[in-house]
Amino acid sequence: MGQILTVFRSRLRSDIHPGAEYGPMAADMEAAARAMPGFVDVRGYTAPDGERVTVVVFESKATHDAWRDQLEHRRAQRAGRERFYAEYQLQVCEVLYERRFESSSG
Repeated sequence: MGQILTVFRSRLRSDIHPGAEYGPMAADMEAAARAMPGFVDVRGYTAPDGERVTVVVFESKATHDAWRDQLEHRRAQRAGRERFYAEYQLQVCEVLYERRFESSSG
């Protein structure tokens, strides 16, 4: 089985300032993900229209599921639904194929 990729797309509620309570919680959740066994990578992006996208990669379904079920992560998920997000979409995918290119000219 291949790596597991989670794509989390979200929009904050209009009354939420990203730097206040949400920002520290998001930073804590990223640090917790990085500390989990099997963690590979995490990247976050914010589009000009306010949509936020976070991509998290774990080496296996078992390590992904351990991260998904981690107690503080579950609490953050609940807080997101109750206080922070106007909407979100979550996709969990298995990496079936990967190809890389890296230019030698930098």
